[in-house]
Amino acid sequence: MAAAAGRSGSQSPLAAAARLGRSVAVAPAARLESVRALTDLLREPQLRETAEESVFQDLLKILTEALNEIEQAYKDSCELLDLDTCLLLVAECFRCLRNACAECAKNQDVMRNLGLITTSVRFIKLLDGIQIKEELLLTAFRCSLQFLGNIATGNRDSQNSIWKCAFPDLFLTCLTYSDEKIVAYCCMVLFTCLNSEKVRELLDPEKLTVALHVLKVYKEQLESEWSFLIVTDHLLKCPDLVKVLYAKLSNQERVTLLELIMSKVSEKNSVTSEEMNVFMRIADFLASCFRDKCEAVLKLTSAADAEDEEALVTVRLLDVLCEMTSNNGQLEHLQALPGLLETAIDTLRLTHLAGKQSVNIFTATHAMTGQEEISHPAVGFKSHLICLIGNLCYKSKENQDKVYELDGIPLILDNCSIDDNNPFVNQWAVYAIRNLTEQNERNQELIARMEEKGLANNSVLERMGLEIEKQDDKLLLRSVRRKPL
Repeated sequence: MAAAAGRSGSQSPLAAAARLGRSVAVAPAARLESVRALTDLLREPQLRETAEESVFQDLLKILTEALNEIEQAYKDSCELLDLDTCLLLVAECFRCLRNACAECAKNQDVMRNLGLITTSVRFIKLLDGIQIKEELLLTAFRCSLQFLGNIATGNRDSQNSIWKCAFPDLFLTCLTYSDEKIVAYCCMVLFTCLNSEKVRELLDPEKLTVALHVLKVYKEQLESEWSFLIVTDHLLKCPDLVKVLYAKLSNQERVTLLELIMSKVSEKNSVTSEEMNVFMRIADFLASCFRDKCEAVLKLTSAADAEDEEALVTVRLLDVLCEMTSNNGQLEHLQALPGLLETAIDTLRLTHLAGKQSVNIFTATHAMTGQEEISHPAVGFKSHLICLIGNLCYKSKENQDKVYELDGIPLILDNCSIDDNNPFVNQWAVYAIRNLTEQNERNQELIARMEEKGLANNSVLERMGLEIEKQDDKLLLRSVRRKPL
């Protein structure tokens, strides 16, 4: 008897609150209080699980009546006397539904089958058409999106239903809305609904705008975690989409996309073979972009062009390629990529020459006191080029020989001096020379001959932990204990 009483007691508040929804005679204010009580009750997991379908039918009825009143009022251009109460009631209904479907697949299915997703989408479209953006209206708008997010979580059928009703028009409406919370909640819904199949739909030129707006949201609202996750967890898993997006973006937006790619490739999580294949296809694309646009960085030799956007893209492309070649899973693929190593050496040569022809950001300098910092987008660019060359030559005899043939070794040795414009350039040069000379006698002999002829500074070699040794009329390079820098 006690157990039965307990069940009856837990259900009666739900039933009492829901009964008010069945009668159109109930005053709006009283109905609002009843829905609020129901909202609080549905915070409890046990009550969510025991809620009957009639509860949601009543909420749907309240919502439908309220929406019809608002719609009719604006259609007839007449004033709805109790608009505030109406909007409060709509917002509370969506809060109630949001709570009821949280981690409850049963309620998610019931609501979807009742048509509550369609009702929510209809309401959002209605509110978007109302010019006066009052706080009560915005609150109701936000709650409706939160409801869509909850009903979609972990429920493929609900995700598909939202996608069918909302993509792409409703997402575009919300992504471009003037309210940051509405934009954020829209991103939450979009993230929850996306999968690999839906991501490919974004390749359609008319639907690509959704992806473009997500990137814009991330760029303008850096606190937006959902837009970040949409890009890193969904969009970047489709190399074809990355290529199409990149072509449509401004240079500033390309820098933003490259920063997101950098964030993804920097993750230390283990990846599947499929994910690695995606990374390699993106790496191919970015390497081709770097090859095509690498000379744009030379614009940075002019102080007037220190913020040249095309040059900034080149700088960021190099950063991403350095990160990708530091990953063993992607390194071997990039080492075999035609033209990448040659481009890195050619660009190093061009920037090195530019730095010698006039005083600019590529000119080696060592005048800092250690207190100040150089603020320029190309700081470290030559260091990163040498890092990329070193990575590409790691345990690769073919690339070691290619650098020899391109006269890259003297070029790297000429960039060994401490340079405030290129922090750690000396260390990266040491790293590159070690990778170039490992089990490669020809490269070792070249450096030894350069030192003998005075073309390679012996003190530099010593700081690298290398020295020249003569054996059987051959000059060899061998490792020794490094001297302090």
